Amino acid sequence: MARPRILRLSLSLLGVVLFFALWEALPRLGLVKPMLLPAPSEIPATFWRELTSGAWADAVLQSLRHYLSGLVLGSAMGVALGVATGMSRTLEDMTNWIVRLLRPIPGLAWVPFAIIWFGVSSTAANFIIIVGVFWINYFAALGAVQAVDRDLIELANAFGHRSPLAKLVKVILPASVQPIMAGLRTGLGQAWMAVVAAELFGVAGLGQRMMQASSLLATDVVVVYMITMAVLYGVVDMAFVALRDRLLAWKA
Repeated sequence: MARPRILRLSLSLLGVVLFFALWEALPRLGLVKPMLLPAPSEIPATFWRELTSGAWADAVLQSLRHYLSGLVLGSAMGVALGVATGMSRTLEDMTNWIVRLLRPIPGLAWVPFAIIWFGVSSTAANFIIIVGVFWINYFAALGAVQAVDRDLIELANAFGHRSPLAKLVKVILPASVQPIMAGLRTGLGQAWMAVVAAELFGVAGLGQRMMQASSLLATDVVVVYMITMAVLYGVVDMAFVALRDRLLAWKA
């Protein structure tokens, strides 16, 4: 029997309360050193100090700039190449082994090259984010295009839409837009992880601020920026879902 919605919400709230109560109890009871795990009751004051000093706003703006530019470029490149490869067997054959060689390399492995090529700069951070996002969107778009019903392609041919551009606009994109959007949404989270990885090496932003704080054992500051990243990702994800639902309303 399905539980009432109000009961499910109450249980969810209870779980959150118990989680924070346990977290608060661990340092308060001396089970964990406060230096290693600050109590959540200390976080608001730490956040206020970071906010009034200007450090928080500066770090957020820097990271958002890296995040958005890397996300847009990586997603656009991944979707474009994935769609093109899905539509062309020749291109797929040409890129098969290139993809097999490059795909297993994690984004962090490109950090040394990013620093060598671009220095400790925003361009280096953008490069790492682009690499992190590219493959998710490439495979999402490739799989979506290859899964399009071949009967729809034949139908487009029968109605005179024989050019690749006509098939792309009339059949392939409308049929594959939903899984492509799913790939884009997955890339939202991957891009945040790549932002932190890129900034841990000295590029200004949330990651750099976390490293500075951790070197001073200011774990309360680290927690502030961890929560900041979680909230920012949640806001971005909610905005994307709202946009996706609006764009895909015609499929309902």
